[in-house]
Amino acid sequence: MITTWNRSRQMLDRSRRSLAGGVSSPFRAKAPVPLFFESGSGARLRDVDGNEYIDYQLAWGPMILGYSHPAMVERLRKQAEKPLSYGAQHELEFIVAEKIQALVPCAELVAFTSSGSEAVQLAHRLARAFTGRPLILKFEGHYHGWMDSALVSYKPQPDEVGPRETPQSVLGSKGQAANAADNTVVAPWNDLEILDRILAANKGAVAAIMMEAVLCNSGCLMPSPGYLAGVRELADRYGALLIFDEVITGFRIDPGGAQTHFGVKPDLATFGKAVGGGVPLSVVAGRAGIMGMMFTGGVVFGGTFNGNPFSLAGADVCLDELSRDGGAALRHANCMGERLMDGIRSLSAAHKIPLQVTGFGAAFYLHFTDRETLSSYRDTFDDNRDRLQKFLYAAMEAGVILVPDGRLYVSAAHSEADVAETLDKLSGAFERL
Repeated sequence: MITTWNRSRQMLDRSRRSLAGGVSSPFRAKAPVPLFFESGSGARLRDVDGNEYIDYQLAWGPMILGYSHPAMVERLRKQAEKPLSYGAQHELEFIVAEKIQALVPCAELVAFTSSGSEAVQLAHRLARAFTGRPLILKFEGHYHGWMDSALVSYKPQPDEVGPRETPQSVLGSKGQAANAADNTVVAPWNDLEILDRILAANKGAVAAIMMEAVLCNSGCLMPSPGYLAGVRELADRYGALLIFDEVITGFRIDPGGAQTHFGVKPDLATFGKAVGGGVPLSVVAGRAGIMGMMFTGGVVFGGTFNGNPFSLAGADVCLDELSRDGGAALRHANCMGERLMDGIRSLSAAHKIPLQVTGFGAAFYLHFTDRETLSSYRDTFDDNRDRLQKFLYAAMEAGVILVPDGRLYVSAAHSEADVAETLDKLSGAFERL
């Protein structure tokens, strides 16, 4: 059992004297102990105190191939010998774009950005320009980045949400522009009847319906059977675009993303995390007529690091590895994840601890709750957050790292032995609960 993180705590104290909060993303400060790492290989990480962990954070998702993947390391080493950026065109731009076209159903054309939040801003702007409408409809609990226009009703509190039939648009941050709420319509997820009524009440004003195709950021909740197809039909009926935020599901649930897995094609989709295999990269993909508005329709978009060769070299390798042998790497990751999900369910039952494990193999979530089913964000209000924090700490002491909100990501590098060892370690964590 790991009992000391002295060097991590010392480094955090030092970091706080120069770096705001001591971490580069406030989300990381929510970990039971914000650890400092020095190396990693495959599915394992090593911290500055010399402790080794089986890792299910995957750097919050990007490390879909695992750490220090040999092909990735070699390709990036060679790429680093060349200019890291040109601010101009190079061959990798169209090579990677063509690979995305071949995998992703909606990808008639592609644009590169550096972060998921940026990709969402472009998708929103394109949708408003293409339709001539002002509003984006989004769903409670769905996360589309931290920027003002998107951070609405991501994690509202029970006393803020309003009636389920007419949810409130709740700002997510102090300092946020107030009109972000005015430009957003919010709906509960997984309810076509309420969505129909909200669209009817805003007829002619909704430019796009945007959603995580699987609600990964607020509990890894799956869409109900037929729900995504139903939203597609409603979008067409009301003249709105359908946008999938596939920053998490993209190149994780399937090489072609959730749109391939569920057989529903959006008009636009945003991608990030797994697409680069660890390098900073995000993507907007969609219909040619919409994407072309950046060049013929007056939509402004730019970025110094857009399509830089270093990031695209990483994506080139990652997409090759994920698509090889008909997507065998992702099938393995999802198989290992499903095995882990089943094992955790068995452990919770054996220890008589109420738990729901939701999601899919490569991205799932632990809900300490008495609820038997969870289908929308409001269902997560009953989660026992204190019990989750105790479990996360016990798991970390046992040598297993989860995302601080109770999420687990599984990579192509996780093996059967890793899963078996994880379950053995987590048995002790359940025992401590």
